Amino acid sequence: MIKSSNLLERAYFIRCIEDKIIEIYPSDLIQSPLHLSIGQESLAVGVCANLTIEDQLFTTYRSHAYYLAKGGDLKAFMAELMGRKTGCCQGKGGSMHLADSSVNFMGTSAIVASTLPHAVGAAYANLIHKKSNIVICVIGDGAADAGIYHESLNFASLHNLPIIFVIEDNDLAVHTTKKERQSFDLENHAKTYGFLTYSLNDTQDPDAVSKFMQGIYLEVKTRKKPAWVKLKAFRYKEHVGISEDFGAGYRSKSDYLAWSAKDPLITKKFEIETINKIDLEIDQAIEFAKNSPFPELADLYTNVIQ
Repeated sequence: MIKSSNLLERAYFIRCIEDKIIEIYPSDLIQSPLHLSIGQESLAVGVCANLTIEDQLFTTYRSHAYYLAKGGDLKAFMAELMGRKTGCCQGKGGSMHLADSSVNFMGTSAIVASTLPHAVGAAYANLIHKKSNIVICVIGDGAADAGIYHESLNFASLHNLPIIFVIEDNDLAVHTTKKERQSFDLENHAKTYGFLTYSLNDTQDPDAVSKFMQGIYLEVKTRKKPAWVKLKAFRYKEHVGISEDFGAGYRSKSDYLAWSAKDPLITKKFEIETINKIDLEIDQAIEFAKNSPFPELADLYTNVIQ
């Protein structure tokens, strides 16, 4: 679990990792498409700051920051991106399908909203077995367009499951705004299911997100009711890839400038000792991944239920 005093540094660490990924991506070392978390690190770090190892986290395929914030191993992460056998999924998942049971990072999928029923099922099992841990299910506002979103909210509310749905709201499903695809207000809609509902717009500071989420986790545990949380988000890069896309016309660079002006990872000057330490750890992880073997044909049949 990340200690509060280290939250900003941890968010900076994650940004440096993805900046390095951008740098090496043209070399073809990375074996899969990328959905970068740059601009959203504070959400991941803040959400994970008060979770225990036992708490289960389900996220979207834009999951790099959450995997690392939950305690995922950097070397295993980098090896997975490079399709190596030492990766957290033995090189068979790649960027969009990260999973690590050792820290209860429960897996991601390229299919929008597909982790929702898995998260609800895990929370239902925890309730049946009287476990004290909670489930966090992170989705984007685009996932609310899917039928399974409504079914999952209904089931969780009906059974008072120990689960928190976290909506990263960047007003986009790829390039399409909520106004163009949703006839309902997300928060008001969640209230109709009887959820404890919360919303935070100023999410650039991971400490602020952490304090906000800490109260919600306590509320869910004490009142034994599920919760629904909306966190304002803004991704700095294109939906998939390493470039900017402000020229595509679906969003304005002025919005980015307003958001980034409040970004402490941009405005704060980190100590050179911290920067050097981070750079060294990232370089060591890349070298570990580059020197790791690729999976063999027989590895296709491992971890497969027949």
